[in-house]
Amino acid sequence: MRPIFLFLALGVLAGPARAVDPNEVLDDPALEARAREVGKNLRCLVCQNQSIDDSDADLAKDMRILVRERIVAGDTNERIIDYIVSRYGDFVLLNPPFKAKTLVLWLGPGVILLAGILSIFLFYRDRGRDVAANVGAARTAMPLSDEERKKLDDLLGRDEDKA
Repeated sequence: MRPIFLFLALGVLAGPARAVDPNEVLDDPALEARAREVGKNLRCLVCQNQSIDDSDADLAKDMRILVRERIVAGDTNERIIDYIVSRYGDFVLLNPPFKAKTLVLWLGPGVILLAGILSIFLFYRDRGRDVAANVGAARTAMPLSDEERKKLDDLLGRDEDKA
């Protein structure tokens, strides 16, 4: 087996990399587990597709430290999330609540999908009308003159006597 395939196989089998620095980890395993649970629900505002636990961005690191400080201070998970949402808005949540401010986040993909389907439908519907109009125009076209008919027969290799 070639080394490149082994390398790729190991890369696929490897779990996701965690961005939490060892110096950020809390000494109490129970508190650290709470910090990880809260961190899984918060979006990195720089990366936008990763939780703050998975992101290497400086802002994500600051948010991880903030979460751990609030846990050590005795806040509940809900209070910590509420505090961070009050600072950064609902977009910081990986699963934002369904309300007027987040309507675009929830309905946007569906609206874009429907607009795309409607565009494709209208394109092919109009294209069908154009084809039908061209066929109709060909049916109502002027008949060929004798000279044009003779040229066409010559091009097609027809014998005038058989036609």
